[in-house]
Amino acid sequence: MTLHADVVSTLTGWRPVGAAQESLRQAYLGFLAARDDVCRRECAAGHITASAVLLDADAENVLLTLHPRVGRWLQLGGHCEPGDATLADAALREAREESGIEDLVIDPAPVHLDVHPITCSLGVPTRHFDVRFVVRAPRGAQPVQSDESDDLQWWPVNSLPKGSEDLAELVEAALPAASGG
Repeated sequence: MTLHADVVSTLTGWRPVGAAQESLRQAYLGFLAARDDVCRRECAAGHITASAVLLDADAENVLLTLHPRVGRWLQLGGHCEPGDATLADAALREAREESGIEDLVIDPAPVHLDVHPITCSLGVPTRHFDVRFVVRAPRGAQPVQSDESDDLQWWPVNSLPKGSEDLAELVEAALPAASGG
């Protein structure tokens, strides 16, 4: 199965909570049906990205990165790579690379979608069709900042840093999945 086929399968099988997320799911599926290159960052019309809501073992804290290009605290994640077999693999790879934590566990079902305009590595305005997954760190995990981040910190899920209020919906969506609900 190709990564494109996996994304279609993943989103076809996922039932989001709420009309807004369902509307986005349908838009993603339409975009995927129209183009076969949406999993590659070279797709200037926009491309699929994979993010990880990285929670600690007790789901009390979320690991956020101070993104150097955006200048804000964000969840971990990024572009799909040719070696990613699945979208969940891409999110897990990004979480490992950006957190420095190896023994992560991912829930293969998405929890949230977000489309946002960005000028990324293409150097031209595009859109990220971000698919977000819950990833759990083992007890006592200590993150190691990578060169992809200006800072990396655990934040209480109910006390996110100033300027990241838009992440509250994402973290809220992640918590039921983290508890198995």
